[in-house]
Amino acid sequence: MGSMMRESGCDPPTYDSGEHFSIIMHHGGVFKGNRIRVYIGGSVTYFDFCDIDEMSYMELVNIAFEMGEFTIEPHLNDASRESVAMMARVRNFWSYSKTAALIWVSSAILFYCVFQMARRNSSPINHPISSTSSSDTSIANAEKRAVMYGKMARDLDEHGAAFLKHGETSQSLSLSDLFALKDGSVTPILKAAIPPVRANVLYLSPEYSVHISESVRSVFLPHFDKMIWFQNSTLYHFSMFHASHHIAPVLATEEEIEAEANAVKAVAEGLCPLKIVLDRVVLTSTGVLLGCWQVTSGTDPITIRAKLRSALPLAPKKQLYDAAILHTSFARLLGRPNTPPAEADETLGLQFFHDLVAQLNNKLSGFQAMVTELWYVEEFDVLALALDGKMKVRKFRLGCSKT
Repeated sequence: MGSMMRESGCDPPTYDSGEHFSIIMHHGGVFKGNRIRVYIGGSVTYFDFCDIDEMSYMELVNIAFEMGEFTIEPHLNDASRESVAMMARVRNFWSYSKTAALIWVSSAILFYCVFQMARRNSSPINHPISSTSSSDTSIANAEKRAVMYGKMARDLDEHGAAFLKHGETSQSLSLSDLFALKDGSVTPILKAAIPPVRANVLYLSPEYSVHISESVRSVFLPHFDKMIWFQNSTLYHFSMFHASHHIAPVLATEEEIEAEANAVKAVAEGLCPLKIVLDRVVLTSTGVLLGCWQVTSGTDPITIRAKLRSALPLAPKKQLYDAAILHTSFARLLGRPNTPPAEADETLGLQFFHDLVAQLNNKLSGFQAMVTELWYVEEFDVLALALDGKMKVRKFRLGCSKT
């Protein structure tokens, strides 16, 4: 059986022997960064049932043809174009041709690299976390984030625009639980968090967040003047780890909270500032406009969360986010746009939202920033960080000291 492109939404296959494996192909994006190069944007395609004995350079060319990432040069004459196309179609010929010996030697190294990549991606990533991240680990973490962001980008198509029906959003609350229209403007409905949530977040300085906020407003405000909540640009943050959250509250005395804050401060002193780049902006089915980021240098989010886990042993075992993710909320759509498409058809409606997100990505994809602070936040109101509620913040600089 030759390799097969996996259909969107399908589960990976289970192999009974070591003769087959899966390949994950990232394509259509660009590389960013200097010391650590990360792949930004593009698409992710899976190929299953790749045969160990048949994998070669020409097999990869055939896969590239299938993805549409390899085209025959237009300046070639018809005979040359047919020759190139034939090379991709008759990969079995190379297995038996004596003239292919040199190609097999040169592709052996390529195959080994592809095989190692396939092994890593065909099983769950559950590597032990080291305090010093190698380039290989950083690349693996970036790859995991890229796959996750691709899935998040498909959420709107797969689940529809629930926010148009005032559906469920953050913390199992509906939009009507969180916002009200008062005097022609959107106002958050602040409710006491009992007990207060204790969150650890990385902070994005206004040096960077203001530009992002202005770009978001320029694209979305003309269409959602009374149906959008913009995240306060002075409170852009990346949620890292909760000492207590709404699903599994952990009660603590003032002394215990102070001890937690001191433990977080000690963690911050051992973390290096993060240089990050915006991979893409996505709109979820619940109406949240998210910035999804990659790390080009500094301490990886997986390592940060592992250190916070060690420093806060009483924290809930189940955290709210994947250990690899680095994302921040830019805005929340609360209902229908005031400039809807001419047709009310749902498919056209989704395309309207996709077009707005594409405009924003054209403005912001590849935007770079530095993260230099870790905050320990007591949120006395539900979603205080997101809704400008009541909270107490302790700010710690990332010291990058060796421990």
